[in-house]
Amino acid sequence: MSLDEKAWQAVAARIAEAARRAERAPGSVRLLAVSKGQPAAAVRGAHAAGQRAFGENYVQEAVAKADELVDLPGLEWHLIGPLQSNKARTAAERFSWVQSVDRAKVAQRLSGARDAGHPPLNVCVQVNISAERGKSGAAPEETLALVRSVASLPGLKLRGLMGIAEETDDVDRQRRQFRILRELFDAARGQGLALDTLSMGMSADLESAIAEGATMVRVGTALFGPRRK
Repeated sequence: MSLDEKAWQAVAARIAEAARRAERAPGSVRLLAVSKGQPAAAVRGAHAAGQRAFGENYVQEAVAKADELVDLPGLEWHLIGPLQSNKARTAAERFSWVQSVDRAKVAQRLSGARDAGHPPLNVCVQVNISAERGKSGAAPEETLALVRSVASLPGLKLRGLMGIAEETDDVDRQRRQFRILRELFDAARGQGLALDTLSMGMSADLESAIAEGATMVRVGTALFGPRRK
């Protein structure tokens, strides 16, 4: 199975055009291919097309997929789904990035579980920018304190912030929510934290996210098609 070349080119073109409109440098936005719910063969096809970074929601699914694809060089696995505390050790051992740190307890467990022989685990603090009940993420008003706490932990490298806007076709509403994350990102950098990653925007709203400063967009459906049940 290979990644559909037209889909790949279409996503790349959308990202490039959004960056151009925002007067940002070409290549300033990184693509994370969201492979959750897709078979390992789909990841293999994307790897053949040059993609290396893949996002997964569930620890066990990602580990099984990584084991099946152990022959592929350079794979970089990102956990983008909610992390239960009892899965923190496995996540710390098997992922390059965890983008869904939303409370101090999870960060502390990841820190304690990361092998000292490995590079620091890249992490992002997830913020609930849409204020939707039941959605993961720290409240915006609690984010800077959490960011400072995470940044102080050994074994972790705080890279930035991650957020998910609500599902809406209202572009102004999308941008307002992404702006919350960008302003928190700027505030953290203003406090001396060396953040470099603003992970926001998905298949349906990546243009709005890039307009507000996203450095990484997480795209699944537009690349791979609908997820398999």
